[in-house]
Amino acid sequence: QVQLVESGGGLVQAGGSLRLSCAASGDIFSVNAMGWYRQTPGKQRELVAVISSGGRINYADLVKGRFTISRDNAKNTVYLQMNSLKPEDTTVYYCNAELVPFPGWAEKRYWGQGTQVTVSS
Repeated sequence: QVQLVESGGGLVQAGGSLRLSCAASGDIFSVNAMGWYRQTPGKQRELVAVISSGGRINYADLVKGRFTISRDNAKNTVYLQMNSLKPEDTTVYYCNAELVPFPGWAEKRYWGQGTQVTVSS
């Protein structure tokens, strides 16, 4: 069993900041990429930012320069610092981890339960 537990969502005014955290726990042998996605009802889940185990980072164009992804490999935790938030950033954010549960097993993808971010104008 693997769990991804997210925290840090909430309500903030436009221009404000929030920091999301996501900790992976359970049967974990190794963690590869970790990232954040978001999904608005009726739309496809979209990438926000992803970071590899070696620290390579990719951002969606909409968040470049405003959001910063980081990770603590010792804690199997990924963070998303969100600055200069806009009302259009309002949606549910999901944590994702691509990891190997046991030695010799194939990599699997896991999702957190989602955390709501609401930005008021």
